[in-house]
Parts: sequence; C-alpha cells; structure tokens
Amino acid sequence: MMRPPVAYPEFVAPSAPADTRIYAVGDIHGRADLLAETIARIDDDIARRPIRYALEIYLGDYIDRGPDSKTVLDLLAVRLVRNHAVCLRGNHEELLQHFLDDPAAFAQWRRLGGMQTLASYGVFPRDVPVSEVNLQRRFLNVFPRTHVLFLQCLRDSFICGDFFFAHAGVRPSVPVEQQHPEDLLWIRREFLSSDEDHGKYVVHGHTPVPHPDIRHNRINIDTGAWRSGTLTCIAIEGTAILVL
Repeated sequence: MMRPPVAYPEFVAPSAPADTRIYAVGDIHGRADLLAETIARIDDDIARRPIRYALEIYLGDYIDRGPDSKTVLDLLAVRLVRNHAVCLRGNHEELLQHFLDDPAAFAQWRRLGGMQTLASYGVFPRDVPVSEVNLQRRFLNVFPRTHVLFLQCLRDSFICGDFFFAHAGVRPSVPVEQQHPEDLLWIRREFLSSDEDHGKYVVHGHTPVPHPDIRHNRINIDTGAWRSGTLTCIAIEGTAILVL
C-alpha cells in the first residue's frame, strides 16, 4: 500500500525588522585590539551604508584568556551608553560576578582564564601567595564602578525580528521566552546537535569554530578570537547575513 505523501513545511528565511541592520559580534575574550578594529568596521559600514536603525549586539565572553579584558570592558561600556548597544552575559561574566560576590568562586574562574583578567587590572596573585579573600579584596579595590554597572546591564538574551541572540544557545523544545539562564550561558551538546526549529533563528557563540557555522536554525559566530586572531562580526539586514 502506498503511503500518503508527507507535507514538509517550506523553509522561510528569518528576517530582521524593516529599516534595521543588526551587527552581532562573537566572543572577544580579552582581545581589545580586535574589538577596537571591529568597532571601527561597524562605524565605517554605517557611514558608507546609512540606515535608520543600526543595532549592535555583543554575545558575551568579553573577558578571560586574552591579554586585555579591562580595556574590552572600557570599550563596551562606552558603546552601551553612546550607541545603546545590547551586551549579553556570557558564562565568563557569570564567573567574574560569582567571584565579586564570593571569593570561594575563584577556583572555578581561575580554571577558565580568570588569571589573565586579574592581570589586566594589575592584580598578580603569583607575586605573593594570597588567600582568596585577600585576592578578592585587592580586585575589588581596582575594579571600576563603571564596570560594576556594566555587569549589571548585561542581558541573558535578546530578540529582534526573527532572530534570538544568546551567548551559548537554547535548550531544544523549550520556547525561547521560557529558556533558563543557565542554558543560555552554558549549553552545548544538546543545542549544537539539534536540528529543531527553535521558534526563532538563534545567533550564538560559546563554542569556538574555525569560521562562522551557518545552519538552518542557528549561526555560531565564536571564532576563538583570543587564539585565532579572528573576531567575527556579522551584519543582518532583511534576510541577508553577511560577515563584516
């Protein structure tokens, strides 16, 4: 007996709102030099191709591993105020916040690159053995108020048109409006292996790839800037996604 034909839904390309261009930037990880170059490219692109609404979205993991986390936060704090940039929280910013709140969190942060961030603020725990409490106190003494406020302004996710922006991704089968913050910051395997339609097209980082990984339901723009020297910025306009 012949089976009845199966109707597959027609793919509809995700689209940004009219008169809007979205610039999304992947994981920076202390590469202030690459961030400064990327900001210059964004400004130049807007000058050459004016548009009514230009929206900058930074996908988190601004600190750790690379050499200049402090300057990265300086630059982003300015973009947030002057350009109304959307800055998402990455798992590394969460670890930093944990350490600011509780010195016992240093062990986990250290394993993921916290030493480089401390050094960028002039705190070198290798100089003299110090307790975690003293290390936290030293760091709090040099951590600018503007950076405290910047961390408070970070978002876990952002929606614009048909696009959903999160640092790590989403848990499949859970509506984007109901995602748990822990998944938005940390998820990997379940999300990366999923072919599901997540309701929105997901733009994310968190898992380094050699070049932007474009799938039918998501795009990964974490190109491992801290070691590859490539910080990816994409420009989304209408249904077009271009690497800037």
